[in-house]
Formats: sequence, C-alpha cells, structure tokens
Amino acid sequence: MPETVRGPVAGLGATLMHEHVFGLSPEILWNWPDIPEGWDLERRAREAAGKLDALKAEGVDTIVDLTVVGLGRYVPAVQRVAELTEVNIVAATGLYTYDALPSYFGNRGPGSLFGGPDRLAEFFVRDLTEGIGRTGVKAAMLKCASDHLGMTKGCERVFRAVAEAHLETGAPITTHSHSASKGGLEQQDLLESLGVDLGRVVIGHAGDSTDVAYLEELVARGSYLGMDRFGIETISPFEDRVAIVAEMCARGHAGRMVLGHDSYCFNDRFDAGVVRHRHPRYHLLHVSRDVLPELRRRGVTDDQIDQMLVGNPRRIFG
Repeated sequence: MPETVRGPVAGLGATLMHEHVFGLSPEILWNWPDIPEGWDLERRAREAAGKLDALKAEGVDTIVDLTVVGLGRYVPAVQRVAELTEVNIVAATGLYTYDALPSYFGNRGPGSLFGGPDRLAEFFVRDLTEGIGRTGVKAAMLKCASDHLGMTKGCERVFRAVAEAHLETGAPITTHSHSASKGGLEQQDLLESLGVDLGRVVIGHAGDSTDVAYLEELVARGSYLGMDRFGIETISPFEDRVAIVAEMCARGHAGRMVLGHDSYCFNDRFDAGVVRHRHPRYHLLHVSRDVLPELRRRGVTDDQIDQMLVGNPRRIFG
C-alpha cells in the first residue's frame, strides 16, 4: 500500500502529482522571526488544511508533496496538516539543487575538498524505509533536479544517489527538468545508464514544453510526463498548457501523463501578493475548476482524465 504522511493507505484516488505544502527558509525564520510572512506552525497548518479541504471538495483525494531538502522540508508541520484534513499527503525524499550541493554534502563525498563516502543515498534510503527525521513518516517518492545549467557535478551526484536509492527500495523517481533545453532527455540518459527503468520515472515540468517531438521522445523511452505547472503562466500560458495535454491525449498518451500545479499552501520564499498578481490561477483548485473543463471541451474524455489523475499515479506507486 502507498505510504502517506498518516501511514499506508489502500488507494490514493484522484492525485495531483507535483505539489508542496510548505516551502520554508529555516535560517531566515530562525534569525528574523518577525519577518512579515511570519511562521506560526498551528496557524499555517490550519490555513493549509483549509486549502486541502477545498481541494477535497473538488474531488481530489491526494497530493504528492515534493518538498525535499533544498526547498525547506519540515515534516512535523506537514504531519499537523495531515491531522486536520482528509486529503492524503505523500512525502518525498531527495535533494533540490540546480548546481552545487549544500555545504554539508558538498564538502563530503567524491570530488569534494575533504573526500570520503557519499552519504546522499544513505539518507534517502533511510527516509524511505525508516522515516524522515524522528517523525516516523516514510517518504514514497524520490526527487532530483537539473535546470538550465544542465547536469552539473552537483546535480549528477544527486541523480546517482537517487538512482541508488531507487534500485535499493523500488521507490519511483520524479524530476525537475528544464523543458526549453530538452533537459528531460539528459536526465533519462543518466538514469538509464545507472540501471533505472525509465518507466518508473516522471519527467517533471514536461508540460512547460509545446514541442510534441520532444515529449513523444520522452514517452517512447517509457517515462511519464509531468504536466504539472498549471497556473505558472509566465513560463507557459494556460492556452498552451491545455493544448499540449489535449494533443498528447489525442496521440494516445493519456497513459503517460500526470497533472499538477507545483503550488504551495505557504511559501515564505516568494512575496504572496506579487505571486497572486502575476499568477492569479496559481493555486490548488486551478486544475479542477479550469483545466479539466477546458480539456473536456477540447475532446479529452473522462476516461483519459481518470487515467491521468487516478490510473497513472496508482501505477507509479505500484
């Protein structure tokens, strides 16, 4: 049974595969606790639970919280949210960087100033098999990232550790990719060379692209496409995002796409007012209220929508 923050569940139901509950900046919060954004765990947990309850009312049962180290993961706060909502929250492990590793890892391991063993895979496996920190919450997905800089040395170390943890535990992998440079292909090349079955990989942010040939190449190699930034229209507008999903469905690829927003219930790393102004549809309800009706208008069937929201996540978590 898939692991969630509350423990194993029989089924995930309708699932948004790339979301975040909290994105936090610990050193800022420790040292300047009076910043306007503020952090009060109970207050923020109740706000987040309210947003997830609204999502549940729209028919979504589960979110995959892809907040990992590098994005301000704090699982005790997510546990409190899970106590307050019926929505399942799936936790992830991994490390988020486009370039260099955080100093803790950058100063240890292969190629570092001090050398020694690489502990990344060890930490990821622990999160998946024993639980994150002292919470007892087991992660159920691995995450790694590369962006416009390509597969830097730091990124490659994370990908190698994620592949090692995947092969040891069987946990599926999702990525953050840079679609403009067709970065998903480089990610597939590396993961495949490390023995990963690409059918266990979601190439995240593939929906930023409108290049059908690129997306079909990713699918042909077996991976899922993360059509998961609905609402971030400065990268790709609503029209393009729904059009490419509809086109890929028409080409028979509904069985290889998952949906999401890459949204946060609370994120102190961006000014909330600016985000609301620039991205008015960047919220958890956008897929349910705006995207799905538009996909149906464009000929995407209910069976195809069910495949993207229910069937594919079920297969990914196996």
